[in-house]
Amino acid sequence: MKWILLLAITFVALHIDAQTSNKHVQTSKDFLNALKNGENTDQYAKAYEGFTVEELTQSLDTDSKRYAFWINTYNAFIIRKLTANPSLYENRGSFFKNRFIHIGGEMIAFADIEHGLLRHSQFEYFLGYVTNPFAGSWERKLRVKERDYRIHFALNCGANACPPVGIYDDTLLDQQLDNNSKKFLTKFTSVKDGKIYSTSLFSWFRGDFGGIKGAKNILVEYGIIGEEDKSKDFDLSYDWTLNIDNYVEY
Repeated sequence: MKWILLLAITFVALHIDAQTSNKHVQTSKDFLNALKNGENTDQYAKAYEGFTVEELTQSLDTDSKRYAFWINTYNAFIIRKLTANPSLYENRGSFFKNRFIHIGGEMIAFADIEHGLLRHSQFEYFLGYVTNPFAGSWERKLRVKERDYRIHFALNCGANACPPVGIYDDTLLDQQLDNNSKKFLTKFTSVKDGKIYSTSLFSWFRGDFGGIKGAKNILVEYGIIGEEDKSKDFDLSYDWTLNIDNYVEY
């Protein structure tokens, strides 16, 4: 009887832990769903203010959870801010660096999420080749352990050329990132006039992709260009026209 009781208690404890571990990812998903449906999102911004670094560290205990949470969080606050005040986009440099987001006892910027948390503390202007050795303890606790170049095809910066907003789940993350990366690159890549036309993301974050050669290999792996096209030069561009209502179509 004691063993049955012990097993029951253990099961309940594990169930509670599982619910707790998914709490923050679920909140980020609900936040994006509310924005997509045009609902008021004040409650979600307030919930983020109440998160603590201790519970975030405990909850986001795998890279899959960290990626899902931070991608959703980045995209949600981008949409929320630009919907409320599109004029913020007139100075994009300030927009991405201003500390708009209150979470875990900190005020952070979109750049902090992108380069610090999702790119494992990369210096913004070193193309993905230099990691910041002086990253603060808050960032080190909550950043991903391993970089994944596919985040660049998931983060929506509010422009026409940005990837559309998906709602990421840690249990489906790999499949979602793969599917959405292929869709995005297929849309924005073509081969004509002896060149490969594609997204400037390949240049801005080239170290994340393994250099220009690595970027071409990615396009080959996704079946977007042929092996014979790898010798062609890139022609990369980006359309910064504001486009807030841009979601993944399933």
